Amino acid sequence: MASIHREILVDVPAATLWDAMRDPGALHTHLVPAFVIECRLDGNTSGEQARELRFTNGMTVRELIIDIDDDRRRIAWSAVGGRLTHHNASTQIFDLGDTRCRVVWIADLLPHALAPAIATMIEAGLQAMKAHAEKGPPL
Repeated sequence: MASIHREILVDVPAATLWDAMRDPGALHTHLVPAFVIECRLDGNTSGEQARELRFTNGMTVRELIIDIDDDRRRIAWSAVGGRLTHHNASTQIFDLGDTRCRVVWIADLLPHALAPAIATMIEAGLQAMKAHAEKGPPL
């Protein structure tokens, strides 16, 4: 199984970035509009929360939201369907003072051969998040 671990420093308060990240249906407007161009929330028959994403590169994915942890500033999800046979990921924000935070994105996936493409997308997502957050209000 491939395990991808990436992180980035963002020059905004952790609480500000978390306010944008913790809303799973607003990625395209509040967190990474240069990376995700459409995000629709839906549910399934068991009442789980899910979202359908369309990325700027045209790729689409369905993600099940596993957990939104306000105390740890962590969101976890799993991509379902498509070419991945297994996928779980999380992002977590760590406070580095009044004006800076660190974002950690971890993804575990199969097949291993898709790891380079997914790592490239994660890196692009983190760069888009940083650029959007640091350009100033509103997040």
